[in-house]
Amino acid sequence: MHDFRRLSPETVPPENSPELAFEIRRAYDRREWALELMADIEESPQSFDVRVTLGDDVEEAAGNLRESLHVSVAQQREWRTDYEAFKQWRLLLERAGMLTFQATDLELAEARGFSISVRPLPVVVANIKDAPRGRIFTLLHEATHIMLNEGGICDLHDAAVESFCNRVAGAALFPKEELLSSDVVRHHRRGERSWSQTELQEISRQFGGSREAALVRLLTLGLTDHVFYDRKREEFLRQYREQRNRAGGFAPPHVVALSSAGPLFTGLVMESFNRERITASDVSDYLQIRLKHLGDVQSEFAWNT
Repeated sequence: MHDFRRLSPETVPPENSPELAFEIRRAYDRREWALELMADIEESPQSFDVRVTLGDDVEEAAGNLRESLHVSVAQQREWRTDYEAFKQWRLLLERAGMLTFQATDLELAEARGFSISVRPLPVVVANIKDAPRGRIFTLLHEATHIMLNEGGICDLHDAAVESFCNRVAGAALFPKEELLSSDVVRHHRRGERSWSQTELQEISRQFGGSREAALVRLLTLGLTDHVFYDRKREEFLRQYREQRNRAGGFAPPHVVALSSAGPLFTGLVMESFNRERITASDVSDYLQIRLKHLGDVQSEFAWNT
């Protein structure tokens, strides 16, 4: 693991934290366990074989990604909440042959996500402390790393790779033709480089990406400039910090465990348990949840499937 995706280059800590090392190791372990569980119940992993290179056209690469996920803009517009959009993108990635995990104890300033480009079952990881729409962009960014066969924890160490992954993720979230034909873009004053909060929010709502991701896409398409983008990005970063400071509440342990493990991995664990291939103690180890919460895990998983 050699590169990082963070909120901004200025947030780079002097060295990787123990929390980051733990999340990377956990992702590797869960992938190995998933393959073992599949073999034990005689299932084969879905093959994700979409490949791209840095020389490929961004729009074409994004189209290939969307095609592999079998997603349409009409579907995106049906997802009414941020969390529903995140859940659906996650399911689409897993059906295409990836494992999706969420890091739970990692500071957002250190890493927003990372990926493991090993087949079968490559892994993409998002930071649970990020906003749902931010996590969507991270998953698609990391999926692009998988297509490049460039796993890692993303940062700007390789500007060409990071720029390509950002542009493909943006193009996948906001397909060019549909974005340009949307009412917001069509009614925007021609040649005006600034975009209002209302405009960015409406684009975000329609396509399921964050306002920042929408702005990146507008920049890529030449509909804004770096002066406006840099100013708005600073504003978004300030808002992220304020939201984190205000964040409160407490999610039950079984909810955190399932959110971290993801639908595919959790499904393999529960299927193996129901077939009596593994014990309740094994479920506790795989999902990192105390045995007393097993009933809650079963109920939550059944409710979500």
